[in-house]
Amino acid sequence: MESGHQRATVAAGISLGFATTWNVTSVGAAADPLAEAYGVSLAAVGLLTTALFVTHLAAQLPAGHLSDRFGARRVGLGALTATALGNGLALLADVFALGILARLVTGLGTGSGFVAGLDLVRAGGGGPTTQGLYGGGTMAGGGLAIAVVPLLDGLGWRAPSWTGLVLALACSVPMLLAPDPPPSRAHDERVTVVGDRRLLPLGAVQAATFGLSVVAGNWVVTLLERQGVDRAAAGLAGSLILFAGVLTRPGGGLLVRRRPERARQIVAVCLVAATLGAALLALAGPLGLSVLGSAVLGLAVGAPFAVVMGAAQRLRPDAPAAAIGLVNGVAVLTILVGTPLAGLAFSLPSDGRLAFAAIAALMGLALVPLARAPL
Repeated sequence: MESGHQRATVAAGISLGFATTWNVTSVGAAADPLAEAYGVSLAAVGLLTTALFVTHLAAQLPAGHLSDRFGARRVGLGALTATALGNGLALLADVFALGILARLVTGLGTGSGFVAGLDLVRAGGGGPTTQGLYGGGTMAGGGLAIAVVPLLDGLGWRAPSWTGLVLALACSVPMLLAPDPPPSRAHDERVTVVGDRRLLPLGAVQAATFGLSVVAGNWVVTLLERQGVDRAAAGLAGSLILFAGVLTRPGGGLLVRRRPERARQIVAVCLVAATLGAALLALAGPLGLSVLGSAVLGLAVGAPFAVVMGAAQRLRPDAPAAAIGLVNGVAVLTILVGTPLAGLAFSLPSDGRLAFAAIAALMGLALVPLARAPL
């Protein structure tokens, strides 16, 4: 593939990751308006994210296998179509059941889009640094949603869906303009990554970094609001959890490219720092302390991305997209279970602090599977 075509393929992959990941946190950033519009509790609003991740999880492995066999661009275009349809469906009425259905459709797009986007970057010749840049783009999507959606008061409860629809349509353009890279294997080959235990420790690290950071990102605005912080400031402060990774995901890729022998130590330091950041948020101290916690957490969870995804692709060169789907699927399962559980913590006297204490503990425990991860 010529360099111009490679750049177009990489750009298409990054835009796909940005557009689909926006939908992961956009609902959490508008939790209170959605609860009021639907007439449900905050815990029920958490089910909107759960619904998305049910189909997001279900789409991961199939999207990986389809990308490996038929090419990531086709899967990516299908992902953007599903994302646009889901967001459009949610705009029709403020009915909770319709909102759940819409998020189920959107999840098909976010799940397949994440895998196809990273595979497009790989097909475009992207190494650790470029894959880290892709990771930064996905973090930017989630982080900007937390910061921007609370500012769109005029759109009310529809803000997450309008923004998700517009982004899906806009990012279809680079996808349509990109060349169609060849699949990574012949159509008639039957290859599966299910049962490959070497990938599970990588999945555990991805769960502790990406998975738990998304859980935190979905509820940090509500946590800060319960502490008396106004909604706009809470959104800006909380967005650091995901937005800071825009810097450290590419930075982690660059670092591991230069010092591959230090990959395990890099991830270990990041897990320790992430644990401290989540613990600062659990303390529910002054706003400055919460901002520091969000920043430390966001910076720490970004760097391991390129290490984990690169290791998964190296382990299964015969099915790189499927390997990504399995590893990221462990993280998605964490989000699926953790997001509503964190929402329930807001009904306890701790006002959500207990949820962030649990996130801190789980991030620290991820050092155990890290020791066995094939990096």
